[in-house]
Amino acid sequence: MSARSLNWLKFGGLVALAFALGLLFAGLLDLPNRSSAQEQGQQVSAIKAVAPPSIPAARPLQDLSEAFAAVSEHVKPSVVYIRSQRTEHATQQRIPPGMERFFSPRFRQQPEIEQGSGSGFIVSADGYILTNNHVVEGAEVVTVRLLDRREFKAKVVGTDANTDVAVLKIDAKSLPPMALGNSDDARVGEWVLAIGNPLGEGLTFTVTSGIVSAKGRALNGLPGRGQGSIQDFIQTDAAINPGNSGGPLVSVRGEVIGINSAIASETGFYSGYGFAIPINLVRTVMNQLITDGKVHRAALGVSIDNVSLNDAAYVGLPEIRGVVVKDIPSDDSPAKAAGIEPGDIIVAVDGKPVEYVGQLQQVIGFRKPGDVVKVEVARKGGVRKTFDVKLQPLNDAPQVAAADSEGDADHAKAPGGTAMDRLGISVEPVTPDAAQQLRLPSDARGLIVTDVTPGGPAWEVLYDDPQRGGPDIILSVEGKAVRSEADLRKALQGEKPGSIVSLRIYNPRAQARRVERIKLGGDN
Repeated sequence: MSARSLNWLKFGGLVALAFALGLLFAGLLDLPNRSSAQEQGQQVSAIKAVAPPSIPAARPLQDLSEAFAAVSEHVKPSVVYIRSQRTEHATQQRIPPGMERFFSPRFRQQPEIEQGSGSGFIVSADGYILTNNHVVEGAEVVTVRLLDRREFKAKVVGTDANTDVAVLKIDAKSLPPMALGNSDDARVGEWVLAIGNPLGEGLTFTVTSGIVSAKGRALNGLPGRGQGSIQDFIQTDAAINPGNSGGPLVSVRGEVIGINSAIASETGFYSGYGFAIPINLVRTVMNQLITDGKVHRAALGVSIDNVSLNDAAYVGLPEIRGVVVKDIPSDDSPAKAAGIEPGDIIVAVDGKPVEYVGQLQQVIGFRKPGDVVKVEVARKGGVRKTFDVKLQPLNDAPQVAAADSEGDADHAKAPGGTAMDRLGISVEPVTPDAAQQLRLPSDARGLIVTDVTPGGPAWEVLYDDPQRGGPDIILSVEGKAVRSEADLRKALQGEKPGSIVSLRIYNPRAQARRVERIKLGGDN
């Protein structure tokens, strides 16, 4: 064998040895071979689609989900996005003539453009739109954008700050109006949808769901509302945020039951509580704004509040319902002329039961001045009387705040009052100096509340602290004038511990009288 042939033989042997070693290492490492890879591919491709499960118990949820989707699809074209714009005119600074070039434009305080946004919804095919008053209040330019992105300049037909309702009009035809339901029929626990434009441009036409959490809610401290403010909100846990204002609260029947108007939040964003104006109230306001451009309201001429437990017990009501007449502030009050007195509990109007303040405000407020209504009241000892009251126009002038300062009130709280344990208070007579410092009218003489015992009978009823609106002045107890501690003791002499007494109060800060009922504690 030649040397060349021997070399090729050696080379072939080395190749064979290398191949054998490669197979050995592949086996040790368990590397997949081509056939196993093909087999895995066949297994993957062999997996069949799984049929959707049949879960009969989940069918109601599927139906509810379909209902939400169907209602949303139906009503969203009726919801609009609203932009408002107004010019904030700043006070001009006085710049010496010839010196203007040395001052920046910011120093000159040019007018600033303020923009806001909110929601609304179409209520007629020819372009009437409902929204909140606070969405368009003071606006010089209002723009409405539809779901299909068309935009229109809107005319403000009319606004009503006391119900936070505004009516707009755009020049458009064949629009899809929303059906207005009956908010009186809405029940706590019903599902609802809130539709609007939370947080502005980025989240327009958002739908959230929840339930009606409560009805007849009042929210104290809402800005821009006068004495004629009607607060009868529907509470919901459907998420409502800034920008949702003016949008509809919709039932699962696709009907509007309220206008989203406010949230209860410490941060300014949704915290679980939203509030909507009932559509029955809105409908009345809307019709008057479209017809007359303003809202006409009537009044009884009384100051009112919801009935407390002590109020109900005092007049013998089996339930805590009705509206208490806290004061009759004017001598020309039609209620006073008819015979109604401070402390009366209004339980019915024209034979229909009265449950709370917001309801009475609507029953009376939207009647015509000059109408005569039958007002049934409850008095001490279970006495019931009905009076014919001729309604007067509502005078919505704000109350004048008392001009006294905290220093004056503190000075009036000079030490020396004696604890009246049965009421849980300390008092002192109104002296000429105190009357002058508190700027009391001549007929507001009695006992100044100088201290209220925490947790006592008068706690959270009477006030001594100027920071909380005090001090209150007790004018009478059970109709008996009290000018001294002896008068107060005598007025309470025949009352047993646990009995409820009626006090007539004057508050210098509010410059208003009111009636309070207090359940007496025991004697020491």
